[in-house]
Amino acid sequence: MNNMMKQVQKMQQEMNKAQNELDDVRVEATSGGGVVKAVANGKKQILDISISPEAVDPEDVEMLQDLVLAAVNEALKKSEDTMKEKMSKVTGGVDPSGLM
Repeated sequence: MNNMMKQVQKMQQEMNKAQNELDDVRVEATSGGGVVKAVANGKKQILDISISPEAVDPEDVEMLQDLVLAAVNEALKKSEDTMKEKMSKVTGGVDPSGLM
């Protein structure tokens, strides 16, 4: 029982370390051939959005909105995948979403 508690404590420490490392992870996604870029960290927070001037067409604002949405959603997906991969290494393949 004592050994099991030590293993749980070690796993908790490793999970805390992995979660802290996720702050430093940067994932990037683009849309429209790179005219819109979104950057997120490993905790699914959008850190930056950049839009090239050629993407801005006052006659087609809807297209720009779609490009931003696509880039942000892809960045968040990459962030989620990165988080799951990092936490899975700590939990031995157990779904990390149930542990956080």
